[in-house]
Amino acid sequence: MDTRASLSILLLLFGVSQASPLMERFEGVFVSEPELLDITTRILESNNGQAPCRFCKASSGRSGVSQNQNALYCFNNNCFWKKNSNNIVEIPYIVSSEFSFNDKLVISNAMSTFHSKTCIRFVARSTQADYISIENKDGCFSSLGRTGGKQVVSFNRQGCVYHGIVQHELNHALGFYHEQTRSDRDKYVKINWENMSPDMAYNFQKQNTNNQNTPYDYGSIMHYGRTAFSIQPGLETITPIPDSTVAIGQRQGMSDTDILRINKLYGC
Repeated sequence: MDTRASLSILLLLFGVSQASPLMERFEGVFVSEPELLDITTRILESNNGQAPCRFCKASSGRSGVSQNQNALYCFNNNCFWKKNSNNIVEIPYIVSSEFSFNDKLVISNAMSTFHSKTCIRFVARSTQADYISIENKDGCFSSLGRTGGKQVVSFNRQGCVYHGIVQHELNHALGFYHEQTRSDRDKYVKINWENMSPDMAYNFQKQNTNNQNTPYDYGSIMHYGRTAFSIQPGLETITPIPDSTVAIGQRQGMSDTDILRINKLYGC
């Protein structure tokens, strides 16, 4: 195959990824994500039942510390990424060689929304001391905010390399928690404690969050699904109020409010 033909194929694949954000890699083939599977279910399946952000500073996982969303409160903003002189927030990153060409397209496509809608720019790392290392580890997880040094964001190839999941974990790396634990959540959702195991209840504890004067967002990429950590299939752990039919736990991509919050937090 000559060079021009090879280039044409690569450009075609990239175009498909850009034009169809719901068409993502699974087992090396582009497939459409099942519409009925919410983002929390997808992440939990990949994490073998562990919580979605296992090694966060305010984690919902094995460290046993609670996790929340909206933005975290941060002393002197040291856990946020810094702006450069051009008012751009550059986040250096590297990607493991274990990811396929298609995997990398999905990750790049997910990053492109940050680039087009916010002042966040994920840039290839050169010698920067603080950076994100995107790796194929056991599950989907990220540190919370800028932790300093090498900071692992995991997208397991068997279940995490999807547009919405990539954006979900990158939002954790920017300093955002889960929506359903924000300080005013009781006005908008009912937590069904009886439908979850007691040792998973910490994932739903209400937190003192920095809500940035933004409304509660059922459509946030950071919202848990209805049955997250349920003791049996079909039982709701989260019910929207007053309208219980409102959709939650979507994984198609960042909502307008998700984008607004990034821009407010980072002064874009």
